[in-house]
Formats: sequence, structure tokens, C-alpha cells
Amino acid sequence: MSDASSTLTIALTKGRILKETLPLLAAAGIEPLEDMSKSRKLTFETTAKGVRLLLLRGSDVPTYVQYGAADVGISGKDMMLEYGAEHFYEPLDLGIAKCKLMTAGIKGETLKPGRIRVATKYVNVAKRFYAEQGRQVDIIKLYGAMELAPILHLADEIVDIVDTGNTLKANGLEQRDFIADISSRLIVNKASMKMKHQQIEALVSAAKSAITAQ
Repeated sequence: MSDASSTLTIALTKGRILKETLPLLAAAGIEPLEDMSKSRKLTFETTAKGVRLLLLRGSDVPTYVQYGAADVGISGKDMMLEYGAEHFYEPLDLGIAKCKLMTAGIKGETLKPGRIRVATKYVNVAKRFYAEQGRQVDIIKLYGAMELAPILHLADEIVDIVDTGNTLKANGLEQRDFIADISSRLIVNKASMKMKHQQIEALVSAAKSAITAQ
């Protein structure tokens, strides 16, 4: 393995984003030496000399990049809206894993006046959105099964990622207010951009070419 000062470390997100990211990296000549989806490992050597991959939870990728544990990361825009993007560069929208950040609630129900309860894992996004609407809210942080919150009267609305909307429909919910378009972005640690500029620029350029080719 190359020493840390010359190794380019790229943090990837588990799940759907990983499947759509790997072809872009392959176009840049970077492929893991083993199947990341079947391994229990979290670090992976690659076909590119001096490049390694990390496999993380999506919410952790910006943190690893911010503090320099990873030089580059692939992160959903939702994570950056939630945790802030001022601590790293965002040179490229990869245009993958596209979806929307929305509010949702029980189909056909009108939102009651006054203070409401909102369930979400996007606490900061929700606070900003409802403040802009002039609406007072109590935020309930959940990490999954968001659709249950309105059904069981835990919350009046939810704020969550919506792709096809089928999960909402299956649980008797409907989309309400649009908050933001979401896709995966390539983010770069600020110090790494200076210290490993040539490697990172080559990666960004190759990713751009792969996106254009698609």
C-alpha cells in the first residue's frame, strides 16, 4: 500500500449510490479488486496505483471528507443540505441517484393550523423549511420507516426523500411540498485539493467525461 501522503482515498456510500458510482470510477480507471457489495471490509484496494476506496454510511461521508480522513467523497445532496457544505469543495454533480426531498402526509387530509409535529432524519433541513413557511413545528428525529409516523399519529407530516412515490402510496400517504432536488455529488477536502491537485483533477475530468458519454 502507498503511504498516506500519496494515497488518494475516496469515500463511497453504501447501497444504491454505490451501484451507480462504480461505473463512473471504472471510467476513470479505478475499480475495486473485490466485490464491495459482498465483502464485510470497509477499505478496498483498487486497480489504480495509490487509490483506495472506503465504504461508509451516506451520513458519514461528508464528515470523513471534511476532516481529511478521505480526500474525495461521493455524497447525496441531501446530506450536504443537512450537515452543511462549507467545509469542502463540490466540483461535480454526478447526476446519479436522483430523487426529491419532500414533505408528505396522510392522503386527502388537510394540515391543521397552528403548531405541527414533523418526523424526519433531516432535522436541520426541516427546521429551515418550516421557518421559511412561517410554520411552528416540533421536530421528531427518526432514522427509518418514516411513513409510519403519520399513520400512527406520531407526526402530522414527514420530510423525506421521494423517488417514485410508491412507498408513500402503499402506506396511504401523498407528496405535499417540494423542498429540493437531490442527486449525488463529488466532494473534495480543501487541503487535499491543494496537496493532491493533479490526482483529483484527473478524477474529476474522467468522471465528467463518463457522465457526458452516458
